[in-house]
Amino acid sequence: MITLVRRATALCVLGAALAACGTTGSGTAPRPAPSAPAPSASPSRPPTLAPGPAGLTPVFEHGPRTDGGEDRGRGGKLVALTFDADMTADQGPRAAAGERFDNPPLIATLRKLKVPATVFMTGRWAEEYPDEARDLGRDPRFEIANHSYSHYAYTDDCYGLPTVPEDRMRSDLERAYTAFAKAGVPNPMPYFRFPGGCYDQAALKELAATGVTAVQWDVVSGDAFATDADAVTRQVLDGVRPGSVVVMHCTRSAAPVTEEVVRAVVPELRRRGYRFVKVSDLVGAANGRR
Repeated sequence: MITLVRRATALCVLGAALAACGTTGSGTAPRPAPSAPAPSASPSRPPTLAPGPAGLTPVFEHGPRTDGGEDRGRGGKLVALTFDADMTADQGPRAAAGERFDNPPLIATLRKLKVPATVFMTGRWAEEYPDEARDLGRDPRFEIANHSYSHYAYTDDCYGLPTVPEDRMRSDLERAYTAFAKAGVPNPMPYFRFPGGCYDQAALKELAATGVTAVQWDVVSGDAFATDADAVTRQVLDGVRPGSVVVMHCTRSAAPVTEEVVRAVVPELRRRGYRFVKVSDLVGAANGRR
């Protein structure tokens, strides 16, 4: 779970429970991650950012800081709600014992409020909840993006998370796409969120060949392990600016107040003139694509 942003050389803060993340098994051979189109590719394909300096994986944190008035004539300031579907390899027994790492009421609320969203899903979550993963992937209101296979860190010193060796980073990312395919998720996006938000230049170099755009955020909701929905709501509303990417979670056991927060945040941001979009819309806007 994520509580603060970490950039390439800065910090990320995780919930204490992440220190107990499980091990990654061998499993099925991964399929290659989908090739990312160039920013000038056909508008029917997912937009991505151009490679960073020295060809490194590009990192996206927020969209344009404009009012969005030129966006297809619809107007409104743009904001993207994103939800991390975290699950680690060793949490299967906990799920079997009744712990819920999914959050159907949250998804139902997003649908009722007609809020598009981007779900960053671990491969292990897709294996545990294949029907839900497939349902989300087939709903045009949502897009599925990659959050690694088993939420292992891609750097050392990521607040107790076990780490993925450099020579296995790409296969770990690809293994998540394999899990999505097995669950029946069509067309997952070429976006990747580092577990815990932790990354460095070595990780960006290792993932460059996959063609993904790394997606971070600029608003931390603080919903992980929170019990005060009002405090989380205030944190989101205080942080959102035009083009913001808000990081939240859709794991009921570790983020129990998120659905309540969404019910409060959505109408208030709409009252303030915001329009909810997916991450792909913000990336496209950053590329000048409408």
